[in-house]
Amino acid sequence: MDKEGNPLSRKQEILGLFPESMWERLGVVSEYADTLQEIRLRTGRPVLLVRDHTERCIDLKGRIVTETSGAWILLPGELESILNHICHYSLYAYAEELRRGFLTVPGGHRVGVAGSAVLNENGEILSLKHISGLNIRISHEIKGVADPVLPFLYQKKELLNTLILSPPGCGKTTMLRDLVRQISDGSNDCHGRNVTVIDERSEIAGTYMGTAQNDVGIRTDVLDGCPKVQGMMMAVRSLTPDVVAVDEIGGREDAAALSQVLCCGSSLVATAHGSSIEDLGRKDWMKPVLEGKMFKRIVVLGRKQGKCIVAGIYDQDGRHV
Repeated sequence: MDKEGNPLSRKQEILGLFPESMWERLGVVSEYADTLQEIRLRTGRPVLLVRDHTERCIDLKGRIVTETSGAWILLPGELESILNHICHYSLYAYAEELRRGFLTVPGGHRVGVAGSAVLNENGEILSLKHISGLNIRISHEIKGVADPVLPFLYQKKELLNTLILSPPGCGKTTMLRDLVRQISDGSNDCHGRNVTVIDERSEIAGTYMGTAQNDVGIRTDVLDGCPKVQGMMMAVRSLTPDVVAVDEIGGREDAAALSQVLCCGSSLVATAHGSSIEDLGRKDWMKPVLEGKMFKRIVVLGRKQGKCIVAGIYDQDGRHV
């Protein structure tokens, strides 16, 4: 929001992450704001914009250049200035987020942080120092992206346990976010349900200062920054969700927690990395999940001609639905 309480445009949100003295260099953001995916900032390296999964360099006047020799090379002081600006000139106040390696900022965008880890005697990360890189990942909330999928996820108006399977960069988190919103809000065909989102990396709701920056529905509770296993147990013990939503499951502990959620009577909507059901089945931890037919619907996402697509929707036996 601006000073008058009006929502900021995506262009304003992105430019607002940088000191005003750098805005001229980021003029191309005005053109790319709605399709920009990442801004990669590394000390002593060219500033890179990622759009349509293609990298582009910019020069000191904010113009696209094809040669790195003419690109804006980020100086150490510039990176420090950007990080301080993002943290409102109080790195101490953001120490916990920096320890996790990322910051969530207004608009639901996320800033990944690279640097030297400071460890305690148990090998746990206490903080990051000597910050050397930032990866600004631009959040793109696309309402309605789940419309083609949603009718296949209900049976007699009851939500079926659903797994969204996707290679990196094919929109699984975007799909999950819109499913959560629609399941929570309900429709003329299906009543709204209480949903708890376990948002370990603040990517689904994009919570900033306790407020979800993305629309995840009117009946949704968010456990932000909470590890998946602990979050799923907290949800079923205290929030009585009809549906638990979790992003990027992976490992035996996650699988065991999913089973516990089902035992408590909640439905599941989850995502996992993978290009196909066969690919997923080759992972040891996932074999009991598939053999136990935990998920009644598996939505497989992919990419065709540079665009994210729904490659298929399957039942628990691997048959097309």
